[in-house]
Amino acid sequence: MKKAGIFVKADAMALRTADALTGWLEARGVAVTRKQGDAGGPQYCTQGQDCAPADLHCVFVLGGDGTFLSAVRWIGIQAIPVLGVKFGEVGFLAEATEAGLYPIAEAILNDTFDTFPRMRLVVEISRDGKIVTRERVLNDVVINKGALARLADIRTSINDHYLTTYRADGLVVSTPTGSTAYSLAAGGPIMHPAVPGIVMTPISPFTLTNRPLIVPDTARITMQLAKKSSDIMLTFDGQVGLAIDEQDTILIRKCDQPVLMVAIPDQHYFDVLKNKLRWSGGRA
Repeated sequence: MKKAGIFVKADAMALRTADALTGWLEARGVAVTRKQGDAGGPQYCTQGQDCAPADLHCVFVLGGDGTFLSAVRWIGIQAIPVLGVKFGEVGFLAEATEAGLYPIAEAILNDTFDTFPRMRLVVEISRDGKIVTRERVLNDVVINKGALARLADIRTSINDHYLTTYRADGLVVSTPTGSTAYSLAAGGPIMHPAVPGIVMTPISPFTLTNRPLIVPDTARITMQLAKKSSDIMLTFDGQVGLAIDEQDTILIRKCDQPVLMVAIPDQHYFDVLKNKLRWSGGRA
């Protein structure tokens, strides 16, 4: 018996669709595991979150891009294909529409679908030489100062070679997938998901020559607050956060386990891009 997961946003329309999809799958002999995404903003980072069952054939995510990121955390490092279904406008991650859900679901059950691997980053926070936190992100990891905190001084090295000390409101380190999220809002470049790179985008840098930087996906990025500071947070995909200080060393590198996103037939990345950003040639 095939098993499928449904990760659903706490939204009335999404929950109704989850009920209908559950019935549709069970009528075809598929066992369904459901999980509801938590409402609210980023949560404090904790270890040992529960994970999706390892034998799931696919996970259907009903909600927006935030729900998709939560579902990816639930799947963890397991090679389970994931399909995002957006209600309303097409998102960057939740690409399928409710109207197109069942034809794609049929293809998934018949194993006539393709997946597109999306790079993740693994983030390790060390203190006194010991790793205290390890997280994986699909979009980005962000160092951000609080509203009343002074500028953050972020000493940054690439492959153990000193790069610079960013003096800024923060720093976004993103995957190509995450280049259209916080990094873009901070002035970073858009990268196609197939481009093997990592984007480093300072947030409102004090020195205007500190521009966004793209490094190879083989790079190991090390960061540490250069001065004693308070009210500095490290956030992972905007889902969970962790307070950091000058005693913490942050190591960011490519994760060995990508996210396997189900490819939508006849849907192209550049069409999603121009529609979402309302470029010429996109929707009005």
